[in-house]
Amino acid sequence: MSKAYDFLKECGSFFVLSINGDYPAGRPFGAVMEVGDYLYLSTNDMNSAHKQMREHNKIQIVAKKPDSREWIRITGIATECDDKDLKEQMLVECPILQQRFGAVGMEHFIMFKVKIENVEIK
Repeated sequence: MSKAYDFLKECGSFFVLSINGDYPAGRPFGAVMEVGDYLYLSTNDMNSAHKQMREHNKIQIVAKKPDSREWIRITGIATECDDKDLKEQMLVECPILQQRFGAVGMEHFIMFKVKIENVEIK
């Protein structure tokens, strides 16, 4: 596992920043997994996050460890991922998603693959 993934898992939640018109938009996420050199994020198609990531695929992920001054900023390229096996793995690794989506085939279950361009840990 990468240091970036370990850091995010330790934080429990993190913020994904995307482009919303002329301004950045940030929102909390919690579901993340790592496969190979990629991070995978889960969301749904009933919010603006997925629209923004589809339109402008350059994102940042920011998190701060609780009770610490340590933080991370991950810059990457997000692309939608429809791989059913990877979605199934996401449901296993992030069981809270099962309460929301139930199964891989649920119509609102969306996942993004993030190619990491840069990681800054302070």
